[in-house]
Amino acid sequence: MTTAEWNLNTNQSDFMIRARNSIVAFLDTSFNNLSSTINIVNNQLTDANVEFVLDVNKKEGKLEHIDSHLNLKDFINSNDYPLVTFKSISFEKINNDINFVKGNLTINNITKVVELDTKIVPLDSDVKSSKVLLEIVGEINRHDFELYSNTATISNGLMIGSNINIMANLEFESKSN
Repeated sequence: MTTAEWNLNTNQSDFMIRARNSIVAFLDTSFNNLSSTINIVNNQLTDANVEFVLDVNKKEGKLEHIDSHLNLKDFINSNDYPLVTFKSISFEKINNDINFVKGNLTINNITKVVELDTKIVPLDSDVKSSKVLLEIVGEINRHDFELYSNTATISNGLMIGSNINIMANLEFESKSN
């Protein structure tokens, strides 16, 4: 899997916002702009540069609200600030299993520096191509981004809490010459 050139497959990449035990929204192929690169040496992630822009109101994407009591638009002011953006500013490799991408996350027109766990997950390999999934996960404080629910703070008997989990799955493909 040691390859120099990895191409991002935007059709197989997604983003999820999750509050406590409920998935608030799953944004499938909703990226307006997705520019990410990775370097892999000996099956290990050595560098990652991640940048994306999501439009919550984008019609081509599929915004799924899995929890019927919670809605992403309850948290994000999508009328005034429909974009969620992330731009990495650094990559830190601790060991083969622990990596971090630090970057500027903007939600509701509020930008904060966040640090997200990053790892590669091998998918498929054959003679012509290899695929890996770059999994980026982290936790943000909803108060930092003014992610306040318009609904009650209790959903299905569970407190939503202050922290919200975010996850991006970015699929990369390498083709052999």
